[in-house]
Amino acid sequence: MRNDPSTSNSLTPFGRTRREYALSGRTGLLQTARRARPIRRDSEVVRRDKASLKALRSGKAADSDDRTFPAREGGTMKHISLYDTTLRDGAQCEDLNLTTPDKIKLALRLDALGIPYIEGGWPGSNPVDTAFFRDIRNYHLKNARISAFGSTYHPNGSAEGDPTLKALINSGVEVCAIFGKSCERHAREALRVDPARNLEVIRESVAYLKRHIPTVFFDAEHFFDGWKRNSDYSLAALRAAFEGGAAALVLCDTNGGTLPHDIAAITAAVRELLPDAALGIHAHNDCELAVANTLAAVRAGAVQVQGTINGYGERCGNANLCSIAPLLQLKSDGAYTCLPEESLATLAATASYVSEVANVTLFNRQPFVGRSAFAHKGGMHVSAINRNSELYEHISPAGVGNCQRVLITELGGRSNIVSLARRFGFHLDKDEPVVKGLYNELNKKASLGYDYASAEASVELLIMRKLGRRGVREFFRLLQYHVTELRTEHDTAPSVEVTIKVEVEGVEEHTAATGNGPVNALDTALRKAISQFYPRVREMRLLDFKVRVLSANDGHGGTASVVRVLIESGDADGRWVTVGVSHDIIEASWQALADSITYKLYRDEYAQRGAGAGKK
Repeated sequence: MRNDPSTSNSLTPFGRTRREYALSGRTGLLQTARRARPIRRDSEVVRRDKASLKALRSGKAADSDDRTFPAREGGTMKHISLYDTTLRDGAQCEDLNLTTPDKIKLALRLDALGIPYIEGGWPGSNPVDTAFFRDIRNYHLKNARISAFGSTYHPNGSAEGDPTLKALINSGVEVCAIFGKSCERHAREALRVDPARNLEVIRESVAYLKRHIPTVFFDAEHFFDGWKRNSDYSLAALRAAFEGGAAALVLCDTNGGTLPHDIAAITAAVRELLPDAALGIHAHNDCELAVANTLAAVRAGAVQVQGTINGYGERCGNANLCSIAPLLQLKSDGAYTCLPEESLATLAATASYVSEVANVTLFNRQPFVGRSAFAHKGGMHVSAINRNSELYEHISPAGVGNCQRVLITELGGRSNIVSLARRFGFHLDKDEPVVKGLYNELNKKASLGYDYASAEASVELLIMRKLGRRGVREFFRLLQYHVTELRTEHDTAPSVEVTIKVEVEGVEEHTAATGNGPVNALDTALRKAISQFYPRVREMRLLDFKVRVLSANDGHGGTASVVRVLIESGDADGRWVTVGVSHDIIEASWQALADSITYKLYRDEYAQRGAGAGKK
């Protein structure tokens, strides 16, 4: 029976009916839900044989018709199966567009991470997804099984004749997930179908797919919203999917508006009422609670977690697997596992790789994997972590493949310099003259506009030169450059030519290049001049270019202002940022560009020396 908002069962501000809210938390929800008839139990359907348990422990589903996700009970650790939907739900993120080759690259990287299920898209809905399911068959995946996504069949038709279900079958996958309406209101108003007919559609869709695809998951769309309005109906939708043969019932917070305590209570109620069903959680981040809601569901009994890398997804995104995985594995006192231990140490690199392929800048302050996750700026903090990093770090950065960063700013003292020097192999005392000299020099440059908090590569070069580190030599020396910009009345953009003269390994090189603007032309000309001496400069790319106009030192602004340029560069091994400051934007760009290329050459040479020493 549908709850009528006009009665005493109308919703409270916390989403529960007034009768449920009067009862306390989980108890009230359970008392309400117990009115539903018990789930039909079939020992053959819910059997848990050795293959099922083995698959569970490995994070992969068994091929047989078992319910693969029921977690180990009574043991010391419960395996939580990660279901990645970056390629499907994540691709619905604004400004994120993936090609078929992009999806292939990401699938291979997620497989290497140890993700057991990768949702590739919706076959038949668009050419990109159709091509993905065709092309991914040519690759051998070590850990993951590719899943296809779709919906229940149209209520005016039949399962056998539905093109969506046929496309899922024809995709050739062994795993699929379909969503269906688990909210009575959505069945009536969105789908415009009789609620009883909707239950038939759910049951028949799952059952039909099970005859062709070994593993079928059911995503109960708008489940939590539906439960608050009419728990009987939402439970009936789950039961219909389970009776059809669904391997897991995924509870979806589709609008992302449910709070953690309700997620926990409702999930616990469902688990008690459907004890033989494996439960999953699919949370959206509209209230910035997707991660918290996911953890709440897991603690209440969910054994499958759906989410995306970096939290990509529609509107405010999906539950972020880059936070969920380390939280489950590192912060649960051994209660849960979800990834191979060695894979967790590649998490930051995976997050960065996905952001690069997706062409979406990785959020610096993203927990665990962001550049700022273990960055320390205040001098007191740095002084403390020099003694014991645990004083200001909740985990070891290396556990998730990240690293500690010490920032050089006006807030940092000599402890910051000592810490940086230690990273480079120099064990200094903060009272040493060289440290005081570096501190004064960095502060002086900061007063001129140099942003060393952002440009760590420039800081490293400055410190290494000051301390006399071998390898930070003068790879090239600028003799002169000349920039020519030509524009005619009918040109849509000016053409820029740069001539440059540099000395490289005692040889004077004079060359020229054109580009899309002076910085691009300078970059091209410099690389052209030195590439025959240092071929690896061809590997690096200019990733980002930022210009900021600062107030002039003499108090006069406008065109007399100082310009700060930040250049982010990268290669296959990482990214780095350099800085330049000048009244002349081209000169500031040259400083940052020269540092960027020097840093690349210095790092490569240092790595080669290390590799050579290792062979001896």
